[in-house]
Amino acid sequence: MQSTTTWFITIGALAIVIAFDLLLAVIRRQKETTLLESSFWTVFYLGAAIVFGFFLPLWSNEQSQREFFAGWLTEYALSVDNIFVFIIILTHLKVEKNKQQLVLLLGIMLTIGIRGLLIPLGAALISRFASIFFVFGAFLIYTAYKLFSEDAEDEWKEGKIIAKLKERGVSIFAIALIALGLTNLVFSLDSIPAIFGLTKDPYIVTTANIFALMGLRQLYFLLEGLLTRLIYLSKGLSIILAFIGVKMIFEALHGIGIDDFIRMHIPEVSLEFSLGAIITVLVVTTIASLTATRKDGTSVV
Repeated sequence: MQSTTTWFITIGALAIVIAFDLLLAVIRRQKETTLLESSFWTVFYLGAAIVFGFFLPLWSNEQSQREFFAGWLTEYALSVDNIFVFIIILTHLKVEKNKQQLVLLLGIMLTIGIRGLLIPLGAALISRFASIFFVFGAFLIYTAYKLFSEDAEDEWKEGKIIAKLKERGVSIFAIALIALGLTNLVFSLDSIPAIFGLTKDPYIVTTANIFALMGLRQLYFLLEGLLTRLIYLSKGLSIILAFIGVKMIFEALHGIGIDDFIRMHIPEVSLEFSLGAIITVLVVTTIASLTATRKDGTSVV
């Protein structure tokens, strides 16, 4: 359990970085983000997460370090998939390039706010009801099935709310922000159970989520040209979500003492195995996607 001082310093430092990113987006709101700029900041935020995880045992322990990296990788992979949906939304709504920066950052800030509310709720449910893992696990497996069976382009479709806002003359900027907010809410319902399947430590859950969301504005412009290349990303994420869902159900079964009841040992999935499985799926998915597509982004088959 982290001390109040540790929480205060960590959240304070992360808030300063996010505030700087917001200020930068406001200052450069009329300029397009270059490939060099987006690459630099993406590497910077990735490096910041790795450095944080590397030094985490200094004020926590090695178990927390493994949990952080497993949680951060999972959340970051889900965030990349979310970015592709953002690309589809902003392209569909024809948001001007010079306004996309501010829309994205405000949308990401909204995501942090939504998850800031859902994380304590998830922690409270887990502490009071061990059986909630059955619900979370089943939900993740269902989500994995839906994700595996649909294409990226089908992950977002303009709903009735967006259509009515257009009819009322609401600005494209405001509509895009609302669309990202609604999408972020749906994504958060997937990501929060997923990370609680890897760790129950609220500090790790919070920091892994924030680090996974930081720099997504720049990552958007970096990945914009890869939308048609990472064709198997959703499939890989579905495997990860299904894996974590099964892991949560196993933990729930242990929690109710099913081993003694059926006199059979239910497998225990270690964090080391989970981390290895997540990394393996992401690497294989990325390599398979890039191999299966041409340089111009079209499929070989």
